[in-house]
Amino acid sequence: MAKYGGGYGGGMGNMQNIIKQAQQMQQQMQKAQQELAETEVTGSAGGGLVEITMTCDKKVTAVAIKPEAVDPDDIEMLEDLVTAAFNDACALADETTKEKMGPLAGGMGGMF
Repeated sequence: MAKYGGGYGGGMGNMQNIIKQAQQMQQQMQKAQQELAETEVTGSAGGGLVEITMTCDKKVTAVAIKPEAVDPDDIEMLEDLVTAAFNDACALADETTKEKMGPLAGGMGGMF
């Protein structure tokens, strides 16, 4: 039993380092999340007939529809363009988020 007793002192120092690293990582992640909330991406469809701008935390900030995209006899096409532009903007937001958060997420796994 005595051989286990000596390990606790060294373990506490390591634990404090791990806690400190976790706190630093949490601060970096919060900063990255704030930056993503302020970063905008624009998705488009129909060669730019419809554009949707959103933040990387996926809050839509603008929708632009060119007049030539509006055909009262073909509302379904406009709906499809809006859907495609939204999906494009979401993909761009996901890609930007992955680029910014990827190194941070990888760092958390290496800590434990």
